[in-house]
Amino acid sequence: MKRIGMLTSGGDCQALNAAMRGVVKSIINSGQEVEIYGFLNGYKGLIYGDFKMLTGSDFSGILTVGGTILGSSRTPFKTIKDPDENGLDKVEAMKQNYYKLKLDVLVILGGNGTHKTANLLRQEGLNVITLPKTIDNDLYGTDMTFGFQSAVDIATNAIDCIHTTAASHGRIFIVEIMGHKVGYLTLNAGMAGGADIILLPEIPYDIKKVVDAIKKREERGSKFTIIAVAEGAISKEDAKLSKKEYQKKLEKSTYPSVSYEVADQIHKMTGQEVRVTVPGHTQRGGSPCPYDRVFASRLGAEAGKLILEDDYGFMVGYRNREIVKVPLEDVAGKLKMLDPDATIIQEAKMLGISFGD
Repeated sequence: MKRIGMLTSGGDCQALNAAMRGVVKSIINSGQEVEIYGFLNGYKGLIYGDFKMLTGSDFSGILTVGGTILGSSRTPFKTIKDPDENGLDKVEAMKQNYYKLKLDVLVILGGNGTHKTANLLRQEGLNVITLPKTIDNDLYGTDMTFGFQSAVDIATNAIDCIHTTAASHGRIFIVEIMGHKVGYLTLNAGMAGGADIILLPEIPYDIKKVVDAIKKREERGSKFTIIAVAEGAISKEDAKLSKKEYQKKLEKSTYPSVSYEVADQIHKMTGQEVRVTVPGHTQRGGSPCPYDRVFASRLGAEAGKLILEDDYGFMVGYRNREIVKVPLEDVAGKLKMLDPDATIIQEAKMLGISFGD
């Protein structure tokens, strides 16, 4: 009998259900008896013992369902060791609930912050297996995360839709794509959607060069410009500020986001109308695309294999087109940034895409 605890933590995304289904189906199909304890709303469920018993039938029919059947929440790693409002030691509470239920392993699905806490629990002596979830594809130790390709599809569709109205009205359009720290999503959606300018967190932009790129398009006869802007895009001037200085600037800013600041600057420098579109949380929602369904299922199956072999302390990742196990200590606390000198950036520039640098 295997007793498995399972939780999804952090922001939701497509294919969380597909990944959990992969874990459970692979174990059940091996002939191993299993009890599944689904902790509700992320680490909060593990902290406060809020769970429900699940069976194989609970994972039937969820391959195509977005979100997570367990619910999710954010429990910041930086406060995980702080007592809650009632003085409860959160880490000790998680350990005690693990031991009370006599779990063999915790299966944890999440992104960067989730993996920090998962590694902490590993260090505290718990058996842990993790799966890499995030639309940002910024998790260290894996070439791909599930949810990313589905988000690229949605963001690309948003840019595709903007293209027709931009061409009809001859305007400049900005599409703001999710990604505070890392630009993989914006880069891929921007290239797939035919964006003319792409602004990323890793490549600070010069607004004058952005405007120059717009003017060059006009000189070539183009009547519109599409700009894909990451949430975390930053100007060269702001990139020189310290974190504290930049945070103060953001607090005083009257712009809802960087996209509106860029739009205002372009308008003042060119006199042209600029429209901003923000797909927002639609990028994390809906049914997972076929790629993510297959990918998440593969990751889940490999996680099930590790559980059957009592091989714990790993994230199931993807490297060089193969599913691999990555030690949790090699993943936690590290961010996979987009290299400004990456070949994909150079190729994008060869296609005429400006990054404002």
